[in-house]
Amino acid sequence: MSRTVLPLYAGDISAFARSLNHQIAGSERTPSHLELLNMLARSAGFRNYQHFRAQSEARERIESHEPPQPAVDYVEIQRLSRHFDAKGRLQQWPGKVSQRIPCLWVLWSRIPARKALSEYELNQLLKANHQFGDPALLRRELYDNRMVSRTADCREYRRIERKPPPEAVALIHHLEPRRSA
Repeated sequence: MSRTVLPLYAGDISAFARSLNHQIAGSERTPSHLELLNMLARSAGFRNYQHFRAQSEARERIESHEPPQPAVDYVEIQRLSRHFDAKGRLQQWPGKVSQRIPCLWVLWSRIPARKALSEYELNQLLKANHQFGDPALLRRELYDNRMVSRTADCREYRRIERKPPPEAVALIHHLEPRRSA
């Protein structure tokens, strides 16, 4: 039978020892293994060993549990990928805001992390990644959506490190093979 390791924490070791001593002294015989487990659990502030074990397991589930990721709509990813050509360049600016944001995340992913770019360098990067000839629009949209920061004089741009939403991540991964082809 495998053993489950359950860490026991006592906030006050003196109170823990006093409680344990009192329980052992009140026992007429040497306590059994289970009785000793119950005494230890009561000394730590639990009703009994089962209560201690249930609390430990629940705490572990809560601490190790990652929140569920929202489901990705892969039909929408296919629809969004139509805005990109065979080389992964944005062909047209989507008419719907809900479609623009994931497309901006794709462009954001292509901006070097932790590197300052001049306006000219950012424009060149954006020109290389779209076909409709309006890097100023894309630059403003990236700034307005807090994907890039810029200095007050607009001479230097930096990518703001954020985690893209799940659909944007899926679109970025879906388009990656196109860029390397």
